[in-house]
Parts: sequence; C-alpha cells; structure tokens
Amino acid sequence: MTVLDTQPDLQAGIDYWAKQPASLDGVLGGFGSGPLPRIDALGSRQFMLGILPELCTVPSTLRPPRVEPEPKRRYRALDVGAGIGRVTVDVLLRLVSDVVLLEPVESFIKEALEQCKNSKLLGTSHNDSGYAVGWPGIAEESKSVTFVKAPLQNFDPARPRNNTEILGRVGFTPIEDDTDSGFDIIWCQWCLGHLNDSDLVNFLRMSKNALRDSRSLIVIKENLCAERGGGPRAVFDEEDSSLTRSDLVFKRIFKEAGLKLFREKIQRGFPQGLYTVKTYALRAS
Repeated sequence: MTVLDTQPDLQAGIDYWAKQPASLDGVLGGFGSGPLPRIDALGSRQFMLGILPELCTVPSTLRPPRVEPEPKRRYRALDVGAGIGRVTVDVLLRLVSDVVLLEPVESFIKEALEQCKNSKLLGTSHNDSGYAVGWPGIAEESKSVTFVKAPLQNFDPARPRNNTEILGRVGFTPIEDDTDSGFDIIWCQWCLGHLNDSDLVNFLRMSKNALRDSRSLIVIKENLCAERGGGPRAVFDEEDSSLTRSDLVFKRIFKEAGLKLFREKIQRGFPQGLYTVKTYALRAS
C-alpha cells in the first residue's frame, strides 16, 4: 500500500468540486476550451477500438468485413466519476449502446442530466466544423444514459441500486430492467485519486465482479507522478484532497485487486507542464 501521512477525505473532495463551475473548464481545471478535450477523447476511442474492434460502427481496418452479420448486442458501459458527462458523450456513446453515469457532485450530475434531456428534445446538430453536438443516440432513443448519484466509496458496480440515488434514464428503455446486468466496459478517468489504496482495491474487486464476460474490461486513465528513485510513489494534493499515484503504485494495486493488465498507453498531445497521463486496460486474472 502507498503509505502517506495524509489520505484523501471523501467530503473534502466533494466540497472542492462542488465549488467548481459545472462546465468543461470547471471539470478540466481550465483546459476545457482548448484542444485537450478532443485530443483526450480521440485517444480514448482509438485505445478502445484497438481492443474491441467490433465497437467500430463504420467500415475500417479495425473492423474487417464478416461473412455472417454479428448478432445484435447492446454493449453497456459505466462512466465512473463522470462529472458533466464529457467521457460519456465524446467516448462511450460513440462506441456502446447504454451508459450508466456515476457522479457524486450534485451540480455536475444535474448539468449532465439536463444536457442529456436537451439532446432528446432538440436532436443531434452539427457545429461549423461539422462536429456533432449533442448526446449520440439519445434523440433517436437508440441509446440510453442512466444517471446515478453516489461516491465511489459507496458504489458497487454489480449492484448499482445499493446506497445510490438514481436520478433517471434518458433515451432507450429496455423491455426488461437491465440495471444489474453488468458492464462490458467500466471507465475510470481522473477520479481514482479520491480513493485511498484500500478503497481503490476494494472498488476494483467489485468492478471485476460486474464484468459481463471474459472480453469485458476495466479502463483506467489517470495522471501519473514520477517514481521516487525507481520505486513507487504517491503525491497528496491538499487543494482537492486527492492522490496522484506513480505507475508502479497502480500496477501493484491492480495485482492486489486480482486484475490482469494487458494493455497500457501514454496519452500524447496534451499541453506541456501537465502530469503524464496513461491509459490501462484490465481484465479479471
């Protein structure tokens, strides 16, 4: 375990983020209006399609032609610590059918829910560059987002109803309730620093139990601090009560949680001066 004198405090972290604007700049520390959001989303989608090429919706080298059509399947994803839904909109809804959006900060999740409802009312439009604006598949009700308010410390991905507040589902409505049907992808980005090592191991173990099959995966995309003399290291941020872990700390935690790391990639193209960001893909070992 990472041993520090100070560990993340759940309420202190929520209080910090509750003071930030419910906007891209607010959730991205002032980088929301620059190139970072699109570079990040593109890198995430490419990473996912390299692992699950069947999620590609257009003909490409990632998805070769098939003689027999694939059976129709609704892929499900969990967006952990989702903020105002940035990853849900720009990554997950472009790849899967149904997303559960988990966020503890009330102003953030209410903004996400409002934006999603507006997409259903107004449909998907395009800006001057031709880039789609809106939540993909929501207006057509071909896709859905379920909004769940809860902190990670209280959340079990295999039982999303427990200790949570479900604010509603927008878009596609299944004939049978699929709330407890597990996930093909559990996406965790820029939020795990609010868990201490013990809580993080516990959350990842529960996440492993919520994976639907052997191809399902947990994706972690987080900042990394430098190692100390080649050894594991973590840095505590007093401002938002969070930890930034080194690569070796994450890999030790993955092992303790019973997860197998099978792919990792550093995100390129971010502004200079930021922490290194790495994406990890994990499956049950």
